[in-house]
Amino acid sequence: MQYRFYALISRMRYITRWGLMRNTFSENIQEHSHMVAVLAHALASIDRDILGGNADPDACASAALFHDASEILTGDLPTPIKYYNPRIRSAYKQVERFSCEKLLEMLPPQLKKSYEPLLFESDPTTAPIVKAADKLSAHIKCIEELKAGNLEFESAARQTEQALRETELPCLTYFMEHCLDSFRLNLDELE
Repeated sequence: MQYRFYALISRMRYITRWGLMRNTFSENIQEHSHMVAVLAHALASIDRDILGGNADPDACASAALFHDASEILTGDLPTPIKYYNPRIRSAYKQVERFSCEKLLEMLPPQLKKSYEPLLFESDPTTAPIVKAADKLSAHIKCIEELKAGNLEFESAARQTEQALRETELPCLTYFMEHCLDSFRLNLDELE
């Protein structure tokens, strides 16, 4: 029997994000998931190594890699639509759940238990960090678009920054205070 899970995961690169916005460069969910994994690993490392918490950087990075996997089957629904009202949000959550169940069916039975918490974001210790990293990645995309002169992202930048500031997660606060401004620099300034 051939298991199709990994072949479908490889198709994440075909799902484009920010569909309602004019982009200076496109971003697909594979690129986004990689960046969310990098940021989730960073936030968990900050929590564990700087703030004395117990976050697991490897578990957070793994969960982040799969946090948008359901979009392989659903596509990326733009945030303004996804959160337009509670009924749409609830319906979309059901569609995401169905998509994750469908993906799990495409794995060998022995692996389902390993992937279930990753696809359903059900680990309460990693979920808040992955969610924060996801918001952080969206904000960084806004910063990069604004750096490129794309004013289309001004409102999204304000909204994502506000959402980040309202997130009560010390490792995120640390990252925003000590790392976020670096994304506004050009290559020469980074060196």
